[in-house]
This record gives sequence, C-alpha cells and structure tokens, in this order.
Amino acid sequence: MTISMLLPELWLLATICALFVASVSGGKRSVLSWLPWAALAGVVIAGLSLGVRGETLYGAYRLDGLSQFFKLVIALGFAVVTAIAANKRDSKDLSPDYCMLLGLSAWGLMLLASCVELITLYLALELSSYSLYALIPLRGQDRRAAEAGIKYILFGAAVTALALFGLSYVMAAKHTTYLAALATSSWSLAEAPLAVVGMLLFLAGFFYKLALFPFHFWCPDVYQGTKNETAAYVATIPKLGAVVVLVRLAALFSPHMEVTNLLAVFGAISMTGGNLAALVQRDVKRLLGYSSVAHAGYIMLGLAAGSAAGLAAASFYSLAYILMNLACFYVVCAVSKDGENPTLDDLDGLYHRAPALAMILAVAAFALVGLPPTVGFTGKLFLLTAAWDQGYHWLVVVAVLNTAISIYYYLGLVRHAYTGESTAPAVQVSRGSLVFGGVLAALVLLVGMLPASLYDLAAQAATQLHP
Repeated sequence: MTISMLLPELWLLATICALFVASVSGGKRSVLSWLPWAALAGVVIAGLSLGVRGETLYGAYRLDGLSQFFKLVIALGFAVVTAIAANKRDSKDLSPDYCMLLGLSAWGLMLLASCVELITLYLALELSSYSLYALIPLRGQDRRAAEAGIKYILFGAAVTALALFGLSYVMAAKHTTYLAALATSSWSLAEAPLAVVGMLLFLAGFFYKLALFPFHFWCPDVYQGTKNETAAYVATIPKLGAVVVLVRLAALFSPHMEVTNLLAVFGAISMTGGNLAALVQRDVKRLLGYSSVAHAGYIMLGLAAGSAAGLAAASFYSLAYILMNLACFYVVCAVSKDGENPTLDDLDGLYHRAPALAMILAVAAFALVGLPPTVGFTGKLFLLTAAWDQGYHWLVVVAVLNTAISIYYYLGLVRHAYTGESTAPAVQVSRGSLVFGGVLAALVLLVGMLPASLYDLAAQAATQLHP
C-alpha cells in the first residue's frame, strides 16, 4: 500500500481543505468558479485508479474492484451536484461552508466504499452522515427546512442506535468483525440466530440511507423541506454508500436464506408503497422522494438474488439511478423560482418556455420508468434477470407490476411539460448550464445503449466478492 493508491480520497480531502480555507477567508465567488473543475478532476483521478488493488489498516480498508467502481461513481455524482449548485449563484446559502459539508459527506462515502470491517463501516457511515445533519436545515428562514432537519437527525439517531446494537450481537456471536472471516461462517437462523438478528439490525443503518421500507418515512419530508441542491445530493450520492455496503454484506448470504428472503419482502413492499404514494403527489420533489423509496425496492432484486450477477446488477443500477435522478433534479433546480419547490403545475408549458429543459426532463422520466433505450431499462433488465435466475419469480412479477404503476406519475411529468398551458415567462438558463444538462441526458441514453463497459466493471467486482 502506497500513498499514490489513495489518490481519489486524498484529492477530495485536499478539495475539502481548500474549501475550508475559502470559508475562513470568505471567497464565495471564487469557490463557485473552481469547485466544479476540481470535482471533475476528481472524477478523472478516480477513473485512473480503477485498477488499483491493495489493503491497509490491518486489512480493514481494502482497494478492490467494487470500491474503485463506487469511488468513480461517487466522484461523478459529487461533480454533477457541485455543477448544479454553481449555476445557482443567486443563492445566499451556497457558501464555501455549504460546499465543504457536501465534500465531507462524499469523502465519508468514499471511505465507506473501501471498508471491509464492521466497526470501520460504522465510523465511515457516521462521518458521511454528520455533515448532512448540518446541510439539510440550511434553507434561509423556511420552517419546512427545520422540520426536515429535525426528522432526519431523529430518525438517523434512532437507526444508528439500532445498527450499533446489532453490531454488538454480531461480535458476541461471531467473535470477529471482518467481512472475510464472517463470510466463512454460517448465517442460517437455525444455526446462528443471534448473529442473524444482529446483522439485520446492523443493516437497518444502511436501509435508512437507501430509504428502504420500513426506514423510508424521512425521505419525502426531507426532500420537500431542504434546498433543491441539497435534495439533489441527498437523493443520490448517500445511496451509493448504502449500496456498496449492502453489496458486500449480501455476498455473505445465499439465495432463499432467511435474510435474503426478508430483503425480498422489504423490496416488494418498498416498491409498492413508494409507487402508490407517488401517484397522488403534486410537489415534484416529494414525488421524487417516494420514487426513491420505490427504486430502493428495485435494488433489492439484485441483493436478494445474492449471485455475482445480482450484485453486479445492483451496483450498475445504483449508477443508473444517480444519472436519472440527477437529470431530474437538474430540471427542478432550473425551473425553481427563488429556490422554491416546483409543483406539477409549474412544469406546465415547459416545452414552450424552455424546450431543452423539457427534453432533459422527458429523457430522465422515461429512464425512471424503465423505457428503452435508456439506462433505466438496461438496469432493470439486469436486475430482473438476476432475480429470475435465482428463483425469485414472485418478486420479478411484483417489480414488473410496479413499473407499470410508475408509468402514470413519471409520464405525468412529461404530460405537464409538453401539453400543459401556462402564461409564465420563459425560463432563463445559461448556455453553459444547458450544455451540462444535455450531457446528463446524453449519459442516460448512452449508458443505456452501450452498458457493456460499465457493467463489466461491476461484474468483475462482484465476481471477486462472490466467485
């Protein structure tokens, strides 16, 4: 292990230190001008580090295919969110402090991607969470932001306590916290009831991050209450940290065990509840909150399958999800008036007021539904195939029916944008911002049509975990 092997983490840490210096010196405008480029450089560095392998901290911190894949995706998501934030120069809250907290959360998630020991996982999870506790209430004098912050902190504290309590059970039953050692022991409820109960409680901390039933209640309220740019981050990047840990832990189990069957049940309820609740929403961010609950259920298809193909499909779909969701939140931030939450009525006539934004929204909505040739279709195809091959036929049927339900509210976004009537003025968006949004939409289509290279990276990483 050498310092050069940790370049993605070190680069992001250096960016955070630079933001700290800017916070002390008060250089808001300069930060907004260089931060997206620094984040983009982090994406390049993470891409060049894909082949790095090694371990340190007595085997608790490992660089492997899975960690490097997720570090690339986390770096990409952080770059997109900072670019969205940089285009909102009129917001008083987008200070160096705000950007530094975003960076600290992303850094914690990068560390989380390489942790292969339960105590280290727990510490990295907390590191990525604490900055969000401070970020979510930042919305001027809006009472909804205070409510969102309180709910996120209280729910987070409760679930963190559950996870820590579960960790004590695992340690008592297995006498180790290293995933490599845990993988060699039995995880049957009949043979190790204390360990299975403890692991389920520990998983609760990551179910909370993923907004999976029954730990999803905070999600729509937080999305609705927090700033648009913060919601774009909370809706995407922290879920990557949850997925990478769940992929590592799902490799411990076999299909149709008690734990994997419970994951499948949680996934089915999460899909159904999220989609049904989204049908009646008028606030676009709240709608996307319930959409997140449903997509957490889709990811359970791959984790419940437990095979290398299932783990690879879950990893690939997490990338697909952040691309689709970031494209949606890009439009939300662009059409928002003075940072307010847009409703479905605010999308009326968007095709006439901003044709490019309407097109980006349509591509993102089609992808979230799972229509070809978008990345959403490809990701769902991988998930459904993996679950079907492992005998979870009932779960596949539930997922397909939920996809049909989701068509109504996702295409409702497009219907308002293209057929709704509005007398509102044209949406003013800079040319650079439109190019950025166009690149996001192009990625949603391109990765869907040419998924092989990224899916192969995820498959190679999953094979190392589950040969």
